[in-house]
This record gives sequence, C-alpha cells and structure tokens, in this order.
Amino acid sequence: MRLFDLSGKVALVTGGNGGIGLGIARGLAAAGASLAILGRNEAKSREAAASLRDSLGATPLVVTADISEATEVERAISETLDRYDRLDILVNNAGINIRKPPQELTLSEWDRVLDVNLTSAFLLSKTVYPHMKRIGGGKIINVGSMTSIFGASFAAAYATSKGGIVQLTKSLALAWAADNIQVNAILPGWFDTELTRQAREELPGLHERVLARIAQGRWATPDDMAGTAVWLSSAASDYVTGIAVPVDGGYSACL
Repeated sequence: MRLFDLSGKVALVTGGNGGIGLGIARGLAAAGASLAILGRNEAKSREAAASLRDSLGATPLVVTADISEATEVERAISETLDRYDRLDILVNNAGINIRKPPQELTLSEWDRVLDVNLTSAFLLSKTVYPHMKRIGGGKIINVGSMTSIFGASFAAAYATSKGGIVQLTKSLALAWAADNIQVNAILPGWFDTELTRQAREELPGLHERVLARIAQGRWATPDDMAGTAVWLSSAASDYVTGIAVPVDGGYSACL
C-alpha cells in the first residue's frame, strides 16, 4: 500500500547494527527508505550494513558516534545530512543496561544508563528538529521497554530511563505537532537479542517466567518490530502522535 511506502525518505536508526535496531532498519529499508545506521562499534555496524546490502540491496551510511555526547550527536546528524541532504525519520533505539540491585549502583553507572538511554534521545530529537521542520515534517520513534510500564528490581536505572522515554515522547509530540512532526514510542516486550540472552544467563529462571506470561507463547525476534516501525514512520500514522505501542505478544495484557 502506498500509505506505507517510504521511498524517498531517509531514516537514521541508533543502535541499528544489531538486535531490535537492525530489525527496524531492515523493515524501513524493505519499505523503501534510505538508511543511516548509528552505533559505537564501527565493525559491527559495517557487518550489519553488509547484511542489509546482501538481503535487500540497501546501501546504508555507517555513522560511528557516542550519542551520550552532544558534540558527537551534532557530528552524526551532520554526516547523515551531508550524505542525504534530509532526514525524515529518527529512531532512538540505542540503549544499555547495568543489572544490579539499586543499592549497589554507583552514581556513574546510573548516569551512564540515563545518558545513553534517555538523554541521547532528547539530544538527537532536538538536533534533528530544525531539519525536519525545514522539509515540512518528520517522524520520531523512541524505543522504550516493558520497563516503561513495569518496575524491575534488578534494573532501576534502565527502568527509570525507559519510563522517561514515554514522557519525553508525549512532551515532544505536543511541542512539535504544529510542525507536522509525529513523535511516538514503541515498547518492545521480550525479544531474543544479545542483551536479553545475557539477562537470561545472569537471572536464573527468567526465560521460563517470561515465556509463561507471553500469550503468543514465544519470545519475539527483531523482525517482529518491523511492521510497527514502518507504520509509525509512514503516512499511515500521520494522525498518530504521543502514543506508546507495546509490541509484546500480549505480555503487558496478562495478569
């Protein structure tokens, strides 16, 4: 359907070199968007770009930066604009976690998680705003988590950052609606990624507890995120802003 066609659009996906970010990048590329993949690990990003080229014929720009630093964010956006001269879609997906009881978290660990997961989304969105306004509008997608809804005794900083993502999403949506910029959030459930595989190693019984609650009876794959990302990036969602969409196989609907 033409409503979901992203031909001629340019998308920047942070953390687009693996896991959910790569699944989103794959979906956007399949819908016709030109891509920039932003990550800290250049080798991993180039490997992801090669996989997109081999599977979809896409030729993503690889941008290497630490998005918790304002100057690095500005450079990353400049590199993307130098290549494409426009930016229609921003996906704030990059994130980290430090699994510790809150009483054991150091201030530097807390700050690091908040900087990467939440402050970066603010910095990137603020930086792309004038460029989206210049071209008449845009789409910003912030990737939250089930911890945007639920607490986590072993991930206080992470849960705080992902709760903040939802409130940032609503605030930006209200601030920029008049500029035809829609800002929405996706809340992934339990996806089979490098991050969650590590969690299953560190937290005995996690796999079984999670699987028992997922109505659809399986962990998600990164490609399960593609459809929602395409919808929120496309003209099909032009009258949708300020929402947070769980993509969780029914996890958040279950008692």
